[in-house]
Amino acid sequence: MDKISQENTDLKMKLIDDFNSFEASLNGQSGNRMHSIRQDALAYINENGFPTKKNEEWKYTNPANILKHDYEQALVKPAELPDPSLLKDLITDDEASTLVFVNGRFVPQLSNVKTELKDFYAGSFADAYRTRGEIVERHFGQLAKIQKGAFVAMNTAFTFDGALIIVPEGADIKETVRIFNIADARNGIYMSQPRNMFIVGSNARIRISEEFYTLGSNPSLTNMVTEIFCAERSTLEHYKVQNDGVSANHVGNTCIRQEANSHYTNTTVTWGGNIIRNNMQAEYAGSNTECHFYGLYLLRDKQHADNHTLADHAMPNCYSNELYKGILADKATGVFNGRILVRQDAQKTNAYQSNNCILLSEEAMNYSKPQLEIFADDVKCSHGATTGQLSTQEMFYLRSRGIDEELARTMLLQAFAGDVIDSVKDDHLRAKLEQKLMEILNRAD
Repeated sequence: MDKISQENTDLKMKLIDDFNSFEASLNGQSGNRMHSIRQDALAYINENGFPTKKNEEWKYTNPANILKHDYEQALVKPAELPDPSLLKDLITDDEASTLVFVNGRFVPQLSNVKTELKDFYAGSFADAYRTRGEIVERHFGQLAKIQKGAFVAMNTAFTFDGALIIVPEGADIKETVRIFNIADARNGIYMSQPRNMFIVGSNARIRISEEFYTLGSNPSLTNMVTEIFCAERSTLEHYKVQNDGVSANHVGNTCIRQEANSHYTNTTVTWGGNIIRNNMQAEYAGSNTECHFYGLYLLRDKQHADNHTLADHAMPNCYSNELYKGILADKATGVFNGRILVRQDAQKTNAYQSNNCILLSEEAMNYSKPQLEIFADDVKCSHGATTGQLSTQEMFYLRSRGIDEELARTMLLQAFAGDVIDSVKDDHLRAKLEQKLMEILNRAD
């Protein structure tokens, strides 16, 4: 048995032991339908193992580097609750509803839901399963199927808590729901597996932001799965800000299904963490849907961020647009793999995709792989990718007008990132992003 096979076997055996401990902690809940799905997920891992760099989908991101630590399942031994004072600089929007999770577990005493609308729910997945079990079971695993890979299966096997948001038909939720995911790496090496589910009813509207932070310096892994259901004529603005510590790893799988005339927008900003893998998959299950993916990754040192997207056009008259931008310094590595799939019946599809990256050092690398698979003949689709350095002509123009080199550099990078930052319509979050962007750009290389 080679080294990789042995490591895969060792990991599977450890997960089986962890699962047995997790199962014993469920106190009689192991007989429900959800636990049957958990068991199927564990069986999938046991049979198929974890991907390696030989797998095309993981060609530029070595899963072994994510899984090499001896993680302890946070569900088996939850981390200590952090002092609220440690989070005061993070939770700064008094008008928003806030959901706080530490190592994947909901912390009600740090959370605050403002909206009191009937049938609206924003809170713990675990709590909701006890009170709204029917709706949870109806949606659980419908989009993020275990066959999507070992990381989805691992999350499914250990599903216990996460954020559940249910927006009733016709509701217009004015307050942003802000989800704070804290990896507590102060006293252990933890793996957390949050399971999120967002269900937006027909003609409903909501704005959700997720922010990721780390306490402590030990290695950690957040393996998150989010299933999003957008009913007819619904609107969801969804933001993710990844600002974890230098030893924190993150694997996120987000699966979206849009019904007719729905609108979904996602903006993912990555400037913290060690190894980050974001999988975004949107299925257009009704005509006249509109979907936007925006991404910005600012990386330095040896950070690595890998963004995989899939826009699955299954119905006619749908529109999708993707714009991902990267700024890489030192020995950082960025990956963008964007796939547009236009099925045979998806006539009148408009689909666009672009990945642009600026390298600030000779050792920084960006791998871009745009893909078009078109099986319909009446479509408008395009993709493009550029990777290079700052424009010498633009630098010369600014310098010739008395602007020093560092300020000119900052101005150009700020303008480059602005297209993605401007996609954030939440004023409070956009201001935070603009401030953080300037802090990063003003650092000396």
